[in-house]
Amino acid sequence: MEEFKNELIDIKTLPKFEEIQYNDLHPKYFRVILINICIFFFILLLGIISVLYINEEIFTNRIWLLIGIIYPIYLIIMILYYNLSFKKRGYAFRTHDVIYKSGLIRETTVIIPNNRVQHVALHQGFFSRLFGLATIELFTAGGNSSDLKIPGLVYEEALRIKSMISLKINDAVDKIENKVEDERVTNKESQNIEEENNEN
Repeated sequence: MEEFKNELIDIKTLPKFEEIQYNDLHPKYFRVILINICIFFFILLLGIISVLYINEEIFTNRIWLLIGIIYPIYLIIMILYYNLSFKKRGYAFRTHDVIYKSGLIRETTVIIPNNRVQHVALHQGFFSRLFGLATIELFTAGGNSSDLKIPGLVYEEALRIKSMISLKINDAVDKIENKVEDERVTNKESQNIEEENNEN
């Protein structure tokens, strides 16, 4: 039986994930983001027109003028924001984990160890499919939603990543099963030896 150890780790010796060379999302994925923004603002515009059509006196001329000014400004701000945040996104695959960073104002870095991944999925939305892109989702134990999502991958690359992670999951399962089987055999042998000693 292995002796339990819980030794202190020198924080300074830990590898710095900030120094990792991240892979960028495919540039075409920004087109998908732009399409989604345009759809949102088109629906918003239809709503404004519907209100105007039903009752054009519901707002004063000053309010309509304000809406007319705010609408394009808000659209420009959204496009600029997503453009800048898109450039901050990146992902990396290492021997023992997967890393994804995102966020402009508040940067978020998610690191998931490979041995925690229980399921990997590949998804393609309608617009992503048009541009030959896909999204990889990683699931760990205890959750219905994905713990890490990497969008904007070329479909063929996403397939390779999915295969690679699936192989690692299968290897981890095999190692656990082998370890359980070894422990079962060891316990059985110990039990047999103990029974033999009791008989003697």
